[in-house]
Amino acid sequence: MAFPYLEAVIGFMILMYIFESYLDVRQHAAHKLPTLPKPLVGVISQEKFEKSRSYSLDKSYFHFVHEFVTIVMDSSILYFRILPWFWKRSGEFLVYLGLNAENEIFHTLSFLAGVMVWSQITDLPFSLYSTFVIEARHGFNKQTMWLFFRDMIKGIALSIVIGPPIVAAIIVIVQKGGPYLAIYLWGFMLILSLVMMTIYPVLIAPLFNKFTQLPQGELRLKIENLASSLKFPLKKLFVVDGSTRSSHSNAYMYGFFKNKRIVLYDTLIQQCKNDEEIVAVIAHELGHWKLNHTMYSFIAVQILTFLQFGGYTLVRNSKDLFQSFGFDTQPVLIGLIIFQHTVIPLQHLVSFGLNLVSRAFEFQADAFAKKLGYAEPLRAGLVKLQEENLSAMNTDPWYSAYHYSHPPLVERLAAIDASDKKTE
Repeated sequence: MAFPYLEAVIGFMILMYIFESYLDVRQHAAHKLPTLPKPLVGVISQEKFEKSRSYSLDKSYFHFVHEFVTIVMDSSILYFRILPWFWKRSGEFLVYLGLNAENEIFHTLSFLAGVMVWSQITDLPFSLYSTFVIEARHGFNKQTMWLFFRDMIKGIALSIVIGPPIVAAIIVIVQKGGPYLAIYLWGFMLILSLVMMTIYPVLIAPLFNKFTQLPQGELRLKIENLASSLKFPLKKLFVVDGSTRSSHSNAYMYGFFKNKRIVLYDTLIQQCKNDEEIVAVIAHELGHWKLNHTMYSFIAVQILTFLQFGGYTLVRNSKDLFQSFGFDTQPVLIGLIIFQHTVIPLQHLVSFGLNLVSRAFEFQADAFAKKLGYAEPLRAGLVKLQEENLSAMNTDPWYSAYHYSHPPLVERLAAIDASDKKTE
């Protein structure tokens, strides 16, 4: 008797849903707490705390509904064999168009087109409610309905342009990869990721946001001096019009080798009281670069990607696995989808481990900024970002440990306030 792969996958999905719902309930209870955590009393205003509490509870209620609908829909799609049914229908659609359904590339693209339409339809109500009800209610949403749908249409158009060549390449690699399939797939994905990281900020991101050079002035001079003191090869310093869509704020850097760029959200500049707070946030980001966190993270992702492709090569020819999910044939894309479902337990463990590493990196980057003399402005900047983004003030330790890639504000402030000896 063949192993019941499908039933095992659905069973684990439901178990993980129950476990994560338990964590969500714990976090929801933390959101309901009527008082600030002691370390934040006198640091965060009561008005901001009440607004944060209300925002967090609204998002939490929405999350419960969204996750319930998602698990019901995903488990139903697997249990009632909708995937193989849809695969057959996509082949019939090709025949209707006069195309060859035996061509796996055409068949796969037809299948993905249907999946994209389905996902857009099912995700749209949640996206609209999140953006135009929850985010708008709490003063974050700045985009119009036209801008929302324009972004969605641009995203679909990009998928239509970029997706088919990538899908076709993966199918050809799998069909002809032989014993070195994992290496070929990994190599292709490595090159693809490098290409996308290169063209995304230059060609794709500007389709959605406007990037302008940070004007000459004291802020620009301070950031350039900081970058120069650390020998950070800063080539361009941009401001992005994040305020056209949301009042949430952020900053990030990107680029390879000697071509680094820093991007500030205009909302970050508007919200911080002085330039020192913004520079302190940049010092934190440069700490990630100086401490090689970006490189370590990239290497970790590449190792995990290679291991995943190695696992895929071991199971891709398993007829029992495909038949358990309702497939008579063994298409490349379907094999990848099935494999992703079968390694869900490992994915959760890996995600938890990566979160632990990420949290450690955040503490180290904060300590780096502190050593540069930015302890007080960094502290003030983190508090300001917490207030203006209405981030959760009270967090459940279990939920935080499992989900958060960044430590809660209370823990970061405690680390910054600690003595230099203890921080080291």
